[in-house]
Amino acid sequence: MTPEYLSLIMFLSTIGLLVLGFPVALTLGGSALLFAFIGDFLDIFNSGILNIYPLRIFGVMKNEPLVAVPLFIFMGVMLEKSNLAGELLEAMGSLFGTLRGGLGISVLIVGAMLAASTGIVGATVVTMGLMSMPVMLRAGYDPRLASGLICSSGTLGQIIPPSIVLVLLGDILQGANEQAAEMKGILVPVPVTAIDLFAGALIPGLILVSLYVLWQIFLAIFKPNTCPAIQTIGELKKTSITHLFKTIFPPLFLIIIVLGSILAGIATPTESAAVGAIGASTLAWQRGVLTLSILKKVSQETTKISSMVFIILIGASMFSLVFRGFGGDTVIEEFLRNLPGGAFSAMLLVMVVLFFLGFFLDFIEIIFVVVPIVGPILIALGFDPLWLGVMIAVNLQTSFLTPPFGFALFYLRGVAPNEVKTSQIYQGVIPFIIIQLIGLSLFWIFPSIVTWLPKLIFG
Repeated sequence: MTPEYLSLIMFLSTIGLLVLGFPVALTLGGSALLFAFIGDFLDIFNSGILNIYPLRIFGVMKNEPLVAVPLFIFMGVMLEKSNLAGELLEAMGSLFGTLRGGLGISVLIVGAMLAASTGIVGATVVTMGLMSMPVMLRAGYDPRLASGLICSSGTLGQIIPPSIVLVLLGDILQGANEQAAEMKGILVPVPVTAIDLFAGALIPGLILVSLYVLWQIFLAIFKPNTCPAIQTIGELKKTSITHLFKTIFPPLFLIIIVLGSILAGIATPTESAAVGAIGASTLAWQRGVLTLSILKKVSQETTKISSMVFIILIGASMFSLVFRGFGGDTVIEEFLRNLPGGAFSAMLLVMVVLFFLGFFLDFIEIIFVVVPIVGPILIALGFDPLWLGVMIAVNLQTSFLTPPFGFALFYLRGVAPNEVKTSQIYQGVIPFIIIQLIGLSLFWIFPSIVTWLPKLIFG
């Protein structure tokens, strides 16, 4: 038994345990420790490497950009509790609801705004499912289309900044970029940060929203029975332009302040996340829902989600340390470098693997387990780390939609009316998965879609 073979067995065993549903953080850290002891017993692993682990944890604690994660989570949960989705859907529905497919377009627009405001897929899907699914069904929408619209719009929080995924990816890709620089003998690599990813992901995110809207318009024209116009909008009250402005402007202004301050270089992601948390609290206060009870619930939810993210990060740190101690990163590097077709084949294989892992694993698991392994190699092969990060983010967005374990599907199943079958939810997301893959192909063929805005802003 060689250390390289043991590293691959460890990787496959960990993936298998995650697919079976074992706790992510304990699986990552526990399997790494178990194989480290096995390797030490077989005298093919230097257990002294584990002494570095406390320094890694301390490095996570000192990592300032990661402070943005709980702040963005707080912002998202607070906006969820402030009934923002209900008011936005009512306002948009009054504009588009009486057009064929108009209610579906309203759901997509509101979902995109919530995605940019909250960045939390579960919160967006559940909120939109509760608010819009009954209205769409009563209007005569095909349950499959309604399910697809809600799930796909809810996952936009993965790619539309400010996004927690991009914050985590930025931190991991920075480390991968430094490792790639060592491989190529570059002493001072050009850094890649969450700010760069925010700028790079903005246009791709808007393109995905546009593709969703075009699909809804296509169905309204060629399959009007799937998305009829609302004949009476008793459920969606008529609204004035003034009320519409008052409803849309506050969350839109908050998005502009948070994202604009980052892209303009006025604030770091952590500072803008703090502004977003205060802004979300202010919006909740203006709506009269900011009570001590709500603040307690938001704080508890923020603590729960943040703890989950960071304990997974700590477990993943142990996994990557042991994996590299076995020389597994060298095995992966040699395999990808020697593929027929060179860098193109390596990138294609990684994208395919990430896509299929998304059928079974959560995006956080994929980010912390797979990206640190393949990221340095792909960057060393010549791929722009910024472009690579956005491609991975768009790819991971599909992990929320792909059966059998797409989390957006489960979120919607939990709140959808009983008459909506699980099979209809699964069928409804298929066209949107295809649209995702079309978008991913566009960003690959035309990488300037990703890199143009960052170059324009940052030079």
